[in-house]
Amino acid sequence: MTRALRLLHRRLVGSVFVLLIVVIGSFLLLEAAPGDAVDAYIVSTGGDAGMIELLRHRWGLDQSELTRLANYLWTLLHLDLGQSVTFSRPIRDVILERLPTTLILMGSATALSFSLGSALGIYAGARPGSFRDRFLSIGSLALYAVPGFWLGLVLIVVFAVDLRWLPIGGIESIASGKTGLARAADIAIHLVLPVSALGFIYLALYLRMMRAGMAEAWRQDFVLAARARGLPRRRIVLAHVARNALLPLVTMLGLQSAQMLGGSVVIESVFAVPGLGRLAQEAVAGRDTPLLLGIILASAVLVVVINLLVDLAYAVLDPRVGAGEASA
Repeated sequence: MTRALRLLHRRLVGSVFVLLIVVIGSFLLLEAAPGDAVDAYIVSTGGDAGMIELLRHRWGLDQSELTRLANYLWTLLHLDLGQSVTFSRPIRDVILERLPTTLILMGSATALSFSLGSALGIYAGARPGSFRDRFLSIGSLALYAVPGFWLGLVLIVVFAVDLRWLPIGGIESIASGKTGLARAADIAIHLVLPVSALGFIYLALYLRMMRAGMAEAWRQDFVLAARARGLPRRRIVLAHVARNALLPLVTMLGLQSAQMLGGSVVIESVFAVPGLGRLAQEAVAGRDTPLLLGIILASAVLVVVINLLVDLAYAVLDPRVGAGEASA
C-alpha cells in the first residue's frame, strides 16, 4: 500500500506539469486559428463596428494574447474556468452537465470492448493456429479497420431505420417523464447503438492483443512446466497463460483512454448524444475559445485520472512494477 501511495504521489506531481503544458499549448493553438467569438456572433446575428468593439471589450478579446493567457491561468488557479460566450453561463456548470453522459458512454464502451475482447482473445489464443484462432484474428483485423462513424451509420440504418428495434439517437426519450428504473432502462436502450459503435472498434484491438500475448505465453518455461506436471489444459489457459497475457491489456486500457475520448466525440455527433463531444462541436462552431479550453482541460484531467488508476491497478497485479520508482 505504501509503495502504491508513493507511486501515486509521483504520478500526481508529473500530471500537474502535463496539464499545464496542455492548457498553454491549447491556448496558443486556438489563438493562432483565424476568427474569434465576435466574428462567429456577427456572422449569425449581424452588427455594426460599434457592436464589434463593444463585444471585444466585454469578452476581453481586445487585450494582448499574453495578457489573456496570464488571466486565464490566474482564473484556473482559483478553480474557475470562466464564462461561456455561447451559453452565457459558467463553463464549469456547462461541462458538469455534459460530462456524465460522456462518462457513461466511455465507461460502457470500455467495459464492452475490454471484457468481450479479452474473452474472445482467450478463446482464440487457447488453441493457437486453430480455425477459431484464424477466424477471430481475421475478423478482428477487419473490424479494427472500419471507421467508427461509418459503423455508427450502418448500425443506425440497420437497427433503427430498417428494423426499428432501437432509437436513432439521443440519450433518452424527450419529455418522457420517466423516473427511476424506467428512466435508466430508457437511457440504456438509447446507448446500445453508440456504445456498440464505439466499443467494437477497441474490442478488436483487445482481442488481438490478448491473442498475441497468449501466443507468447505458451512458449514460456512456466507454461511448459505446468504442462509437464499434467495440469488440465483449461487450468493452464486461465491460471497461467491468460493471467500473464492480461497485463499488457491493462496498460493499453490507459493508453487507449485518450483515443476512446476522441472517438466519443465522433460517435456523439453521429448519434446526437449530448456529451462533451457535442459540446466541443458547438464551441468550435461558435468560436467559444474559453469553453473549448475548458473541454480540453476536462478531457485531459479525465485521461490523467484514468491512467493513474491503471498505474495503480498494474502495480497491484504485478508487484514488480514501480518498485524501484516508488522507493527512489
